[in-house]
Amino acid sequence: MPSRQVVIHTGRELPGIRVAAQAAALVLEQLCGAVRPGVSTLELDQLAGKLIADTGGTSAFHGYLGYPAQTCISLNEEVVHGIGQATRIIVPGDLVSLDVGVQLDGFIGDNARTVCAGIEPTPEQESLLSATREGLAAGIAAAQGGNYVNDISRAVEESVSKNGFGIVRDFVGHGCGTKLHEAPEVPNFAQRARGARLQPGMVLAIEPMVNAGTHRVVVDPIDKWTVRTADGAPSAHFEHMVLITKDNAEILTWPKTV
Repeated sequence: MPSRQVVIHTGRELPGIRVAAQAAALVLEQLCGAVRPGVSTLELDQLAGKLIADTGGTSAFHGYLGYPAQTCISLNEEVVHGIGQATRIIVPGDLVSLDVGVQLDGFIGDNARTVCAGIEPTPEQESLLSATREGLAAGIAAAQGGNYVNDISRAVEESVSKNGFGIVRDFVGHGCGTKLHEAPEVPNFAQRARGARLQPGMVLAIEPMVNAGTHRVVVDPIDKWTVRTADGAPSAHFEHMVLITKDNAEILTWPKTV
């Protein structure tokens, strides 16, 4: 893949990217702590807007390609891009996927996590959550300088598929840093081509989206944003931003403070 299809961030950019990534991580941590039965997804979205403003940044999602919310809040069979609604009330046992993006001083932080509301997840839910977390960890472990994007993709797929879950193919990870979506794309399933070579200075958002059933998804025909599993089975989503180095990737979205 030609070098023009990747983005290498300079030493001058990386400090700003690190700050934005930490801002996004802090907001996500706080938002996950606010998930509880009886709260509407709109209330969570409004809280996210306030928390993002408290970092000094703005939502990286709001207005992006027309997206109307501050963050993405997706419940149960919703995979990604769920829009907060006053009438959508969280109940005990809901799987709540939260995707937070922060734009701060020209830099972007982006991360996601799925939590179970109010009670311990069922064994089936925990299996799905664990498989998605493990898929993310496997992808990050493969994100080493000198490897290729497809090494990440294959690692995620091999980790997740052994559990029999469906890996979403219509939506993938991506480069991220000064723009929300930068080259290259980072699929969560193996490709025929090896993809871009991983080079120090690349920043990638690795984000497995894993379904308990089929990998197939549909987009809500009314709001044009909310993505759901085609068979109504639950889904989970975890995401970290990582910096490619000569050795192991540096995870930029581990929250350092709460």
